[in-house]
Amino acid sequence: MKIHGNPMSTCTRKVLATLAEKQAKFDFVNVDFNVGAHKKPEHLAYQPFGQVPALEDGDFKLYESRAMIRYIDEVVPGQSLTPKDTKTRALMEQWISVETSNFTPHAMTYIGQYMFAPMHGKQPDLAKIEEAKPKLEKCLDILDKQLAKGPHFLGDQFTLADVCFMPYFEYAMTTPAKDLINARPNVAAWWKRVSERASWKTATAK
Repeated sequence: MKIHGNPMSTCTRKVLATLAEKQAKFDFVNVDFNVGAHKKPEHLAYQPFGQVPALEDGDFKLYESRAMIRYIDEVVPGQSLTPKDTKTRALMEQWISVETSNFTPHAMTYIGQYMFAPMHGKQPDLAKIEEAKPKLEKCLDILDKQLAKGPHFLGDQFTLADVCFMPYFEYAMTTPAKDLINARPNVAAWWKRVSERASWKTATAK
């Protein structure tokens, strides 16, 4: 299996974390954003939107990180990150959808304004932050209520739902969103717990 990605990319890190959880062997092709490698024809052959990551498994090609981690979990031997029970698996998909639609857009506003804007010599757009803040707080309140029930989103089992949230939490914790996260004790405890997993340390070491 071969992964085309950038080690700093949130979506690439989802895939790297899943591979680390499965203790999978794979080849990594670094797609260098600094030289625009993600927009060059050789990468567009794997990811036509010019994004990362993309996956090769023999003659099979796949892109979109959430699809990739589901595929990896199914085809790579090892501890499953997907519940076998139909209802529990549906709940995992529910939390992945929450991450995609109700958490990540607002977390990425903080990340974009406080991490990426300064890289381009810009000041954070506080109007965008003020718009995102109540939406992020509402989502964090819902996550906190769920995480009061157990150590992970699906109780005792660490699943792909946890993986999906992790890269965005990592970067959000370097912004003022950290205060919103730490104000929710169950969310803060979850992040401390999952960020100390060996797989996550492996995924973020590249």
